[in-house]
Amino acid sequence: MNLLNSDDFWQFACRLYSEGDMQARLLDYQNQQGKNVNLCLLLYYLDSLNLEISQTQLNKLAQCISEFDQQVLTPLRATRAYLKANHTEIADYAAIRKELLSAELKLEQQQQRMLIDAVNEFELLKCSTPHNTALYLKD
Repeated sequence: MNLLNSDDFWQFACRLYSEGDMQARLLDYQNQQGKNVNLCLLLYYLDSLNLEISQTQLNKLAQCISEFDQQVLTPLRATRAYLKANHTEIADYAAIRKELLSAELKLEQQQQRMLIDAVNEFELLKCSTPHNTALYLKD
């Protein structure tokens, strides 16, 4: 069993997200294709570690975060978007925005822990050229 560390994954994800156009690319996957950014980041992470997952394992990962995404993160993003669109009518908008962003980051980190916990239950294969990300983004 491969035991991955959620803190290591968080650090990797933060670095990758800030590189070049990666943020825009990941948000496009989310907004245009309905993909989960944290799952994309995990798959990039696994690729970087030369670990490969199966389609079945990928489906289990998507399933394990689906409810959290629908019930927690998606409504929070909708709230932020609404407030941004109506910011001139919101007293103390800057402070509210900052607190919502902070909460969202903590929740994103929680979702990443969920993914790491799930992937640590899998038997992962070593592979010199894994294509986890391509497996997820092929649709």
